[in-house]
Amino acid sequence: MDHRDAASDSHQVWLWFRAAAEQGNAYAQFNLGLLYKKGEGVQQDDARAFAWLRLAALQGLAFAQNHLGAMYYHGRGAAQSDDDAVLWFRRAAVQGEASAQQNLGQMYRKGRGVPQDDELALAWFYRAAGQGVASAQSQLGVAYAQGLGTQRNDALALAWFRKAALQGEALAQLNLGLAYQRGQGVAQSDSQALAWFRQAAAQGVPAAQRLLGVAYAQGRGVAADQLRAAAWLQRAARQDDAEAQCRLALMLAPTGLPCAQSLTSLWCRARFPLAPDRT
Repeated sequence: MDHRDAASDSHQVWLWFRAAAEQGNAYAQFNLGLLYKKGEGVQQDDARAFAWLRLAALQGLAFAQNHLGAMYYHGRGAAQSDDDAVLWFRRAAVQGEASAQQNLGQMYRKGRGVPQDDELALAWFYRAAGQGVASAQSQLGVAYAQGLGTQRNDALALAWFRKAALQGEALAQLNLGLAYQRGQGVAQSDSQALAWFRQAAAQGVPAAQRLLGVAYAQGRGVAADQLRAAAWLQRAARQDDAEAQCRLALMLAPTGLPCAQSLTSLWCRARFPLAPDRT
């Protein structure tokens, strides 16, 4: 199948969803809204996406209600409104929609559209986590690690981070690596920390890239390798990780390379402007 066939099929999908949506079919309205939201088979259009998702949401379709809440949260197709985002997240969440439960938990965690409440955030994260939502499992790990809405419990934090990490949740992989590095809730292991940092780093998490670079620089859990250390620190530095920028600068400065001084200046100035010359 070439690109023209694929485009034709996508347009046909849009035509049939539109025909059903105009007759009031909620699932068709939802899918038509997603096509407009993603620009699949039709030109991307947030306003039309919002309109069709709203029609489906008003018919009680939980998936549409969650997406509508996200549209309000990000201000796509309608004026940004945390209050409306919470309203639609809640309508979907009480129907058991896992992503909406996670989103409602985040609203309580951040105090957006509702009074900040870590206990209610924890309750909604639990519901989503129980349905296998990796990001909610990761949030439970954070709650137990930091004592947010519950007593601090390193063992439970580790358990939830591991559940999420095994599903590929990058921030959980980072936090699981930190738990191994610090020996929190588990026996300290630099090699295990390195393994989880590597997985998170491969997904582009700058803190994980920095920690992987530091591990190579210091030979923690792996043979020291300054070239690999610099490569990973540079990846993090290019994502504006300030500590990685200055670690990279300090690593390059003593090498005696002609470019060392200019690179040192570049990375440190990115976050720490030079003080005014007093001479």
